Amino acid sequence: MDWNLLACARHHLTYAPDEPELREHLCVATVDGSAWRCLRCGDFVPGAPRASGPADEAPVPLRGQLLRDAVVLRALAVERLLRGLLLLLGAYGVWRLRGALPAVRAEFDQDLPLLQPLADRLHWDLADSPLVHLARTALQTRPLTLGWIAAALCGYGLLQLVEATGLWLLRRWGEYLTAVATAVFIPLEVYELVERVTWVRVAALLINIGAVVFLVYRKRLFGARGGRAAYDAERHQASLLRVTRAAT
Repeated sequence: MDWNLLACARHHLTYAPDEPELREHLCVATVDGSAWRCLRCGDFVPGAPRASGPADEAPVPLRGQLLRDAVVLRALAVERLLRGLLLLLGAYGVWRLRGALPAVRAEFDQDLPLLQPLADRLHWDLADSPLVHLARTALQTRPLTLGWIAAALCGYGLLQLVEATGLWLLRRWGEYLTAVATAVFIPLEVYELVERVTWVRVAALLINIGAVVFLVYRKRLFGARGGRAAYDAERHQASLLRVTRAAT
């Protein structure tokens, strides 16, 4: 199976170039009318072309390296989507805690001693438990502070969803936004890693560094490898080459 042609199962990529010498080789007459050649798979498809214009502005099929780039970007988009949903869920939980803080604090103080027999059987020091300490700290936080935390989590979650949308649609603004937003938080992740080394933190740091390097180098962001001019020239050259090959 040629996975490069998977998109043709949904729709073919037909294009009518403005250049007459190319246009006449991409269109044939059939009993059902004109049929245009797909730039992706090479089949002739009855009906009007999906787009038209100069040959060097033709859409470039996602094949080879472009397809691999798209797979990486959409994998990052899925990761950003899951992270954004978790952040929004956390923001909702913090906001609910803010509204019921006195009741939750009272329930915690009342029910915590009930866990002592179980903790004794498990040889768990309940008094010095980091989890219990974290819960006490959260319950002692002022409602105003919890409100700001919920707002920050909500804003960061929405940012992750916007990044996921831009990456999934393969938009250049999504690549820039992801590169900037990811690079900004790398120093914080390094600081957390210095405080305490865990596999989760190491993996998250490596993924984020790899994402920034990939976006900047492969997508030519921030002037790397010629910047936007070289990126557009590469796309136009690939478009012209694809149309010329299909016409010949």
